[in-house]
Amino acid sequence: MESNHHIDHFDLKILRELQRDGGLSNQDLAEKVGLTAAPCSRRVKALEDDGIIRERVVRLDERAVDLNLMAILHISMDKHIPERFETFENTITGFPEVMECYLVTGHDADYQLKVAVPDMDRYHDILLGKITRIHGVTGVKSSFIMRKIVDTTAVPLNYIEA
Repeated sequence: MESNHHIDHFDLKILRELQRDGGLSNQDLAEKVGLTAAPCSRRVKALEDDGIIRERVVRLDERAVDLNLMAILHISMDKHIPERFETFENTITGFPEVMECYLVTGHDADYQLKVAVPDMDRYHDILLGKITRIHGVTGVKSSFIMRKIVDTTAVPLNYIEA
């Protein structure tokens, strides 16, 4: 979603702080960015209304909730037609194990997924019991995440001139 909202230096400060901690109270946020509570609240609301702030979520540690196996899957489809992609996308959004799904180019695959499961047995179940059964899936290549080096949801704000 593209916004016509002009981001000034206060908006930029608000976005940086909320990316660090989306659970900040309005009062704490206002203090950190150098505003009083009311104008800070209005700015946050405008950023939300304009679609710049999409959502605020809580991130969990996967291992703390026994999701010890993370995999990246590259999915190949048999036909590159809208109906096939629509079927795949509608189906894959119903699998809670799928944390991310991207339609990609420049690769042998059509989709890239990030999947979280407790163990290899459960990975086997989702792979053979769900993913390969989606109409049009012709190939799956799996890689397993050994360690996270960069793990952030923060988007780079250094390209915005305020």
